[in-house]
Amino acid sequence: MNTSDYNPDFEALLDYLNQNCGCDLTVYKRATLMRRFQHRMQQLQIDNYTNYLQYLRGHAEEYTSLLNTVLINFSGFFRDRDSWDYLANNIIPKIIKSKQPHEKIRVWSAGCACGEEVYTLAMLLAENLGVEQYLQRVQIFATDVDKDALMQARQASFSENEVKEIPTEALSKYFEKVEQRYIFRSKLRSTIIFGCHNLAADAPMSKIDLLVCRNVLIYLHCQTQASVLVRFHFALAEKGFLFLGSAENFINNKHLFIPVSLKHHIFAKGQNLTLEDHLLIQPKTSQKKAVGPLNTQIRFWQAAFESSPFPQLVVDHRGRLFMANEKAYTLFGLNNNNLGAPVQDLEIGRIVNSFMLMRQLNGDRRPINLKNVEWKSDRGTIYLDIYITPISDVSGSLIGANFTYVDVTRYTQHENEVSTQAQICQELLRK
Repeated sequence: MNTSDYNPDFEALLDYLNQNCGCDLTVYKRATLMRRFQHRMQQLQIDNYTNYLQYLRGHAEEYTSLLNTVLINFSGFFRDRDSWDYLANNIIPKIIKSKQPHEKIRVWSAGCACGEEVYTLAMLLAENLGVEQYLQRVQIFATDVDKDALMQARQASFSENEVKEIPTEALSKYFEKVEQRYIFRSKLRSTIIFGCHNLAADAPMSKIDLLVCRNVLIYLHCQTQASVLVRFHFALAEKGFLFLGSAENFINNKHLFIPVSLKHHIFAKGQNLTLEDHLLIQPKTSQKKAVGPLNTQIRFWQAAFESSPFPQLVVDHRGRLFMANEKAYTLFGLNNNNLGAPVQDLEIGRIVNSFMLMRQLNGDRRPINLKNVEWKSDRGTIYLDIYITPISDVSGSLIGANFTYVDVTRYTQHENEVSTQAQICQELLRK
């Protein structure tokens, strides 16, 4: 934060919103925030931040009006049309070509606002794949920090003026007209998962093939921008693409993303994260705040999960695969379609009974270490040490577990050989 923008009364106002309303605006540029706060204060004829804080305390409904002013949810269908055409004609076909015929395609619209860009993505993917393949293969995550905007996006209802940039043929194909509104067809909406998500604080999605975040980073200060870009790198699959907005003509972490088209602000995933990158996603605050066990685990995963030399995976409390690193993908022959599947239906389910382990973890919440677990795979017999760490939420309820696998085959074989030689020697001595 620029010290010239520091105002103790304004910081007290931001702290109140963070502590009492669960809305952390401290990641945004102060100059931009102040302009928008002042605009709202002028509407109420309030002349300083201290008086506005008092007004907020006495008028709970003002919180929503303030957020509608601060978090401007301006978007549009096919905004910057040339860039969307490039995405449709060059990037989406590459993603489809890189996949197996029935492999899932995972898309994340980060900062989705009221949903126009989410439904633009859905139309482009359906056009490239065909509607049936789209319904079978595509999964779109649409997230925003603004709950009211998300509610509006879920409704998928737009005015005639809002859909004016949609080609006539696409409008009739993908929307139903109900009175004076255009509703995105419900069958196609079934592939979209909406959720509240803070890019600067919450764990990113994983194994994403296309990440769209347009004109959101410009509102964040530089340190937060860098942190979010590291999270985006973590989120993308190895052949994934990042699509930024026309106002975002920068990427400071040059090694993280490779320009595909600077004109259209599209990038491919670059090199692996460095230690410096990992440090960027650590929370930086002048106040000590209580951190729940889940948040601690999330920070650990973000910093070490992908770069771990050992295969690791996360299983939720229902025994379903939540995420896995590249080592686990290779060792167990996993693919993106396995995410969300019951572990007992996968190859890793043959090694240990994860359902019984989750029940055991739920009972005493202590880590479990399994030694010399035998696994007979296509490559022969492998011996693994398995370390299982419970993951709880802030209330103490078990929500999952982290599994780390260490290959101890050579060590076990050596011990067996030594043991066999010892037995032979003992038998010879008896004779």
